[in-house]
Amino acid sequence: MLRAAAMDDRHTTAGTAAAHPLLPLTVRDLSLVIGGKLVLDGVSFRLDDGGRTVILGPNGAGKSVLMRLCHGLLRPTTGSIAWAGDPPGQAARRQAMVFQRPVVLRRTVAANVEHSLAVKRVPGSQRPTLVAEALERAGLAHKAGQAARTLSGGEQQRLVIARAAALKPDVLLLDEPCSNLDPEAVRGIEDLIRSVGNAGTKIIMTTHDIAQARRLGDDVLFLHRGSLLEHAPASRFFESPSHPAAARFLDGALLA
Repeated sequence: MLRAAAMDDRHTTAGTAAAHPLLPLTVRDLSLVIGGKLVLDGVSFRLDDGGRTVILGPNGAGKSVLMRLCHGLLRPTTGSIAWAGDPPGQAARRQAMVFQRPVVLRRTVAANVEHSLAVKRVPGSQRPTLVAEALERAGLAHKAGQAARTLSGGEQQRLVIARAAALKPDVLLLDEPCSNLDPEAVRGIEDLIRSVGNAGTKIIMTTHDIAQARRLGDDVLFLHRGSLLEHAPASRFFESPSHPAAARFLDGALLA
């Protein structure tokens, strides 16, 4: 069964008093040029606490690129990223990232989770319990022996999130985890994201879906044209955004 839970002006989430080893995440003057095109332009922010941070903005705003930079998959042209003072490469072992399109292995549902634990050298004696916990959390325990590639799109996405969460990362990065899924599948994934976050993992996720950002966000980073226009607690952002472009976006305007 899926187990299903906000921030003040300092971006502190209620109920997350425990320190997170990888935080703060400090991003300073981050820019990225690809093929002569400026993709990110001088992005700066700091995340001090746990909870769920949503990177919101229209398609092409630079959300996914920012996630890849923070995870160490890309190197910035200028600027810096530090996880509790360490560069992304040194912090990667305590992070996990799930991409927009789920990638599952040609093996059973349970074996997909077990493989990720084996790669990270989790002792064999601990793996069965961790696999069972991960599948139960994702609502996939009854499909443990099924071939993973026969799952629906929503089930595959729940599997890859559960597979990443089984490693108990300090931070879980999710890139548009509900893209192109029906409402029932979205509901299941959102419940899983809440469950993983409630267990103590810091969630950072991208979305262009305003309603989803409202449901899941404790704080919001609003990107447009590669620039960070606003960073605010979700309650304040959705009630009274300070940047005109953010206000237009929330009103349903198509930003040029």
